[in-house]
Amino acid sequence: MSAVERSASQEILNKVQDDPNYKKMSSKPFKFKQFSIDQDRCAMKIGTDGVLLGAWSSLGHHPEGILDIGTGTGLIALMMAQRSDASLIDPLEIEDNAYEQAVENFEKSDWGDRLFCYHAGFDEFVEEMQDEEKYDLIISNPPFYSEDYKTGNENRDQARFSDALPMAQLIEGASLLLSNNGNLDIIIPFSEEINAIEIGKNYNLFPGKITRVRGTKESPIKRSLISFSFKKTNPKIDELVLEISRHNYTEEFRELVKEFYLNL
Repeated sequence: MSAVERSASQEILNKVQDDPNYKKMSSKPFKFKQFSIDQDRCAMKIGTDGVLLGAWSSLGHHPEGILDIGTGTGLIALMMAQRSDASLIDPLEIEDNAYEQAVENFEKSDWGDRLFCYHAGFDEFVEEMQDEEKYDLIISNPPFYSEDYKTGNENRDQARFSDALPMAQLIEGASLLLSNNGNLDIIIPFSEEINAIEIGKNYNLFPGKITRVRGTKESPIKRSLISFSFKKTNPKIDELVLEISRHNYTEEFRELVKEFYLNL
């Protein structure tokens, strides 16, 4: 999980999520092409970041074991189950309601036999599991905001703020659980990219691929998708633009998420 400053877009998101119409909408399952997700008891709802990471993460090394840190609704773990033949997919979630709902979402999917959700904090999980078999892919859509601002919703704050799991703790822990040829894939605010790369170096994790995400061609870069490994190479860096105009999505974005969103 990760960190960064409060933004105007987060203020809007908080207002939207407190709106009764939004709450009514979020009480309905979010349907993807091959699975659906209930999210009414989860503090953080399904968003573009999670879908981006789950679709972008490379499975070219054919991971046998996958760990999803901070699974929330279970979205990314389910995307990994749809995309891969991994025999072991371990989602991890500390918040009670999110854990229970993720388990229910896994059980009603076609891949429940490959998804085992752990109810624990990342620190205790690392302590218990670091001497076990390593993961070939560790993936996380971590909490973003590091300053003292809080929403007033304790569960949402825990799900979304870096004090729940600081970036350094995420990367250090991942380095202890990752196989020699494995990848650590995360999505973070662009403003945290340099910090994450510097922390990674401390644990011999280096970026192999970085995709920077813009809302539109004219808008500033908002997110960084980063794939770390123990191999020190010159990273492949590119950009992804999501929209041409409002709800008019670019062909690159459509191609990336076409196996998941119903209307793309």
